[in-house]
Amino acid sequence: MIAEDFSKLWNKLSRDWKLTLEQELAPLTEGQLHILELLLEAEAMKPSDLIQHLSTTPAAITTILDRMERNELITRERDERDRRVVWIHVTEKGFAEAVRGSAIRKSIIEQSLDRISSHNQQLLVYLLGKVASSS
Repeated sequence: MIAEDFSKLWNKLSRDWKLTLEQELAPLTEGQLHILELLLEAEAMKPSDLIQHLSTTPAAITTILDRMERNELITRERDERDRRVVWIHVTEKGFAEAVRGSAIRKSIIEQSLDRISSHNQQLLVYLLGKVASSS
């Protein structure tokens, strides 16, 4: 019973957040925001480096990166020593969109968390951490 209740609530919350996030991020997508954040942490990555962070195929990553490059969020640059290697970098526009997207996501989550006390927010994060670390 608990597992079913948790699953229903988690699915509803995830669906609601995703829908709101996608609407407010447009034209940026949640996937693109995630890639921008990964790139900003690493400064530069190869497309193959993204596979371990995303639940998708190399072909899908290429498609997403193509779209992001067309929208001037990223640039691709061949390695000077090994021309087979391509590095992905975030542009100024990409940086600005990452900042905007992170703020939107934070606002959506804070609106949900504001429904419960500060103590319960801390407890929720603690308990989710316990659940997440056991898997």
